[in-house]
Amino acid sequence: MTKQILAIAITACTLWGCGHSKTSEKLNADSLTKDSLTMDGVKSDSLKMDLDHSSKNALDWDGTYKGIVPCADCEGIETTLVLGKELTYTLKTKYLGKSDAKVFEEKGKFSWDKSGQIITLDGIKDAPNKYFVGENKIIQLDMNGKKITGEHADLYILKK
Repeated sequence: MTKQILAIAITACTLWGCGHSKTSEKLNADSLTKDSLTMDGVKSDSLKMDLDHSSKNALDWDGTYKGIVPCADCEGIETTLVLGKELTYTLKTKYLGKSDAKVFEEKGKFSWDKSGQIITLDGIKDAPNKYFVGENKIIQLDMNGKKITGEHADLYILKK
């Protein structure tokens, strides 16, 4: 009988401890929002943690992305974009179906927007230079940095 009571007591303590731990974890996670981090009751920008999920801080974004994007006067533009951890890029484009289909290459630095979702390739003018970074893909944006919509929107995706 004593063994049964002891076993019940140990089980009860174990269950209570696990349940209490989950409640504490939930309370701590719920109370850690960007605006609630304070020191002695005073909000401090230096204490704010980046709790947002963004491409810049949550994805393995560096690497090589390839695809064929639409072209107004050719069969398509074979595009290869290599992103480096040092915020460098190499962009290679080849206009398919042209008799002189040579490869054009641009190199430079890129920067992230404030949201950590879109990169801008520095030094590229008169061509799209903004890309939305997703998981194992990047999406070319239009000349104004907006998402391309419509029936051919999927053709602007470069895959890793």
